[in-house]
Amino acid sequence: MSPRGRPRAFDRDAALREAMYVFWRRGYEGASIGDLTSAMGINSPSLYAAFGCKEALFREAVELYGRTYGGLTANALAEEPTARESIERMLRDNVRGYTEPDLPSGCMVVHAATNFAVANQGVHDFLVEQRRDNHRSILDRVRRGQSEGDVSAEADADTMALFYETVLYGLSVQARDGVGQEELKSVVDSAMLVWPAFAGRT
Repeated sequence: MSPRGRPRAFDRDAALREAMYVFWRRGYEGASIGDLTSAMGINSPSLYAAFGCKEALFREAVELYGRTYGGLTANALAEEPTARESIERMLRDNVRGYTEPDLPSGCMVVHAATNFAVANQGVHDFLVEQRRDNHRSILDRVRRGQSEGDVSAEADADTMALFYETVLYGLSVQARDGVGQEELKSVVDSAMLVWPAFAGRT
């Protein structure tokens, strides 16, 4: 017996990737269903059948971003031997990612819902939690540096994490406004100059 219904005539993974690019460029509210279906190569009924609704599609797109282009921070924090090297790599890798000419500029999680309608509070809260997760990852890496001795035990880990997270997101905003990679690298240079004052180690 043949399976019931007609198979979907599109590649779901490819469609999701195209939706991610639309949300990354336009934000959640700026991306209309027409924008999404045009980029994904499907019609509205197919979008709803495959993803449920616009918000569900957006959440999947953010998760895809985190597994791909948005994974630079996690990789840097996990792979470098000291907290300082981790934080510096995090900033430098993201500068390159934010200014990649073939991709939307900046960070999708930073820009996708800076303004939102009350009806989309759930989307806003979802992105806030994504950014809080990022903060916790940075803070955990600084505290690991304290336990391993490359950051002073007396250092204010919370302030350090907040400072470098703020620099990271500021780089994203500047990249979205068209500031070039070399200028952003100079900002990273300056941010790292204050590391010894924070960390209590040379």
